[in-house]
Amino acid sequence: MIGKLSGLTYNQDGSQNITVTVTDNFAVEYDELKENDVNIEIKKFHKRRSLDANAYAWTIIDKIAEKTGEKKTNVYRNAIREIGGVSTIICVRDVAADALCRGWAEHGTGWMTEKTKSKIPGCTNVTLWYGSSVYDSRQMSMLIDSLIQDAEALGIPTITEKEKERLIGKWTVKEEKKKEKKNDD
Repeated sequence: MIGKLSGLTYNQDGSQNITVTVTDNFAVEYDELKENDVNIEIKKFHKRRSLDANAYAWTIIDKIAEKTGEKKTNVYRNAIREIGGVSTIICVRDVAADALCRGWAEHGTGWMTEKTKSKIPGCTNVTLWYGSSVYDSRQMSMLIDSLIQDAEALGIPTITEKEKERLIGKWTVKEEKKKEKKNDD
């Protein structure tokens, strides 16, 4: 369920009340849960990319690999390394670095690592790249833009900007219609 945080109040005993505004009907769930302890997880909402966008990314990757003789896996990984906001760097003890890298890579093809020496004795800096399976629409758009640039440089035909926007943002129209309907009510 998607909602917006709309209030935070403090009680005299130090506890807090969080108000969440939702558009979905929550009445039945509320009645069932109101007297019970519940698990609560609140995270920032990210619009998810469409499967069409993922399919198109792999189509371009395939064409680039065919044209260059490069493995598709390498084309994909190189594109991930070129975009921003899809990696993080952590500092770990030297003895844990290899295990972290092995475990991270088990998530999938795009989940890569790179180790560099840390200034902290006994530690290693590890860059962790996330695979596109967890990208939001902005990140997927950056990946497809990067792949389109590479393809065009090789003379490979690509989709128009309008077609790309449709792949990446087709849910935007749905969100705008929901807002319009809500404003009309």
